[in-house]
Amino acid sequence: ECFSSVNFFLSLYRFQACVYFASVFQSVSCGIHYLASVFMAVTPKFLCGIPGNVSSVLFYNSSESSIEDIWTLWTSTENYIVVQLENGEIWELNQCSRSKREVSLDLAYEYKGNKSTFSCSNGYLYDDTKWKSTVVTQWDLVCDREWLAKLIQPTFMLGVLIGAVIFGDIADRLGRRRVIWFTSAGQFVFGIAVAFTFDYYSFVIVRFLLAMVSSGYLVVAFVYVTEFVGIKARTWASMHVHAFFAIGIMIVALVGFLVRTWWVYQIFLSIATLPFVLCCWMLPETPFWLLSEERYEEAQKVINIMARWNKVSSPCKVSELCSVQQDDLVSGRMGDNDTSSTKKHNILDLFCNWHIARRTITVWLIWFTGSLGYYIFSLSSVSLGGNEYLNLFLIGAVELPCYIIACIAMDKLGRRNTLIPFLILSALICVLIMFIPQDFNILIILANMAGKFSIGVAFGLIYLYTAELYPTIVRSLAVGSGSMMCRVGSVVAPFCVYLRSIWIFMPLLLLGIMALLSGILTIMLPETLGKPLTNTLVEATEMGRNKKSCSEKTPPAHSSAASEKIEMFGQETVGTEK
Repeated sequence: ECFSSVNFFLSLYRFQACVYFASVFQSVSCGIHYLASVFMAVTPKFLCGIPGNVSSVLFYNSSESSIEDIWTLWTSTENYIVVQLENGEIWELNQCSRSKREVSLDLAYEYKGNKSTFSCSNGYLYDDTKWKSTVVTQWDLVCDREWLAKLIQPTFMLGVLIGAVIFGDIADRLGRRRVIWFTSAGQFVFGIAVAFTFDYYSFVIVRFLLAMVSSGYLVVAFVYVTEFVGIKARTWASMHVHAFFAIGIMIVALVGFLVRTWWVYQIFLSIATLPFVLCCWMLPETPFWLLSEERYEEAQKVINIMARWNKVSSPCKVSELCSVQQDDLVSGRMGDNDTSSTKKHNILDLFCNWHIARRTITVWLIWFTGSLGYYIFSLSSVSLGGNEYLNLFLIGAVELPCYIIACIAMDKLGRRNTLIPFLILSALICVLIMFIPQDFNILIILANMAGKFSIGVAFGLIYLYTAELYPTIVRSLAVGSGSMMCRVGSVVAPFCVYLRSIWIFMPLLLLGIMALLSGILTIMLPETLGKPLTNTLVEATEMGRNKKSCSEKTPPAHSSAASEKIEMFGQETVGTEK
């Protein structure tokens, strides 16, 4: 077959290795922009501003000459600070209000007399010990404007959702290379533009566009590399696209530690995109997309280039191979005139019977839980105590061995037998963290790393598992709908993290319940390791009901060709989104 022969040719690795590492390098930038807000939108200690110059500051029994000297003593935001101005006025400062004492006699912390309360019309005073400037301090996103700060990450994730849908479709129509060019340049342009936005609303809009191109690149880059690597390396190559995403998270921690002004921080993060933007125009279009568009001459040119790089003297001839494939397809269609091959399928086919419906609900829940857990552990890492930069770095670093373990376990133990224990383990870790005393910072950080590791294994595995659970006719629908649930989880995750203000363990409690429920429901899913891909909904249903039925069935000849083709193209959507 044309596709299978080209795929065998792609198993030669010298050319493919160069293309792979050049492409996934840009995934680092995706990880950077996805998590950049953890330091960019941080809220430092703050107080209501005052109309005048301060001569002395009092906090309980501690007296200082300036507010900057009192920040280290002011640990509880429920307490107020007393300041005396140069004109003799005495004010009590809270976070979102200020009170003027009517009788200004001696400077004392306790006062029983009359006070006049005012709003913070003179702005706010911020502690710049750790962060010289953030978007919160830039546009006073505190008190009655605090909700605007909390929308920064959810709106970004909404852009991720929309960008994945739009650019995934464009890549199928116009080609992978063009979308890679556009989204790479977009990440650099919008990344720099974020640093020069003039108000909150322009900041959110530009970040939304940045999210769209970042998500679009991650989706298309996955498709791009899976079409270039051979079958033997496809699982490892696709899983480790996520490893480069994790490296981006580690870079966020490093740059955040070195740069404490948000717009300079944003520029430094965006510069990471520049090397790839300068060289991405040299990347070729994938032979598979060119073949699907019947652009055989261009496909032959790409294969010839690969042959020279891989030192192959006689590359395959696309025209000869594709003529054979076309003959086979014609004969297959003549021999099978049933309407099932031409029927258009929709999302309702994922609920065609009780067994498939239960499978779909479980798979959707796993996708949602994996994304929810991934971002809850990542976003909340800066609030664990200790060094927030080191915390985020470790949360990113723990992903690197996570995907190696996932690849080994899913091939040795099976997909389901790996997924179940790691989902349940992540739930148990969430419960364990609740019982660790809050002053045991190191133990809390290690437990959160273990939680991120376990949910990362499950999150990475579900991509391939979903593709194997569904038949050819609805496989793309299944993976696509699962990806949508994943993105819904990424939008919900920031709101779950904000629930820490209600109860510090609320995000972990919600995640633990979801992970435990997902793990229990996964028990009812069939194991797919070593089983052929199914082609019809009947075969997929029988795979869950009868262990032998699926493995003993021999599909028709033309179905096997389609199945082989879907292995090459159906997996393109697998693992496309964080």
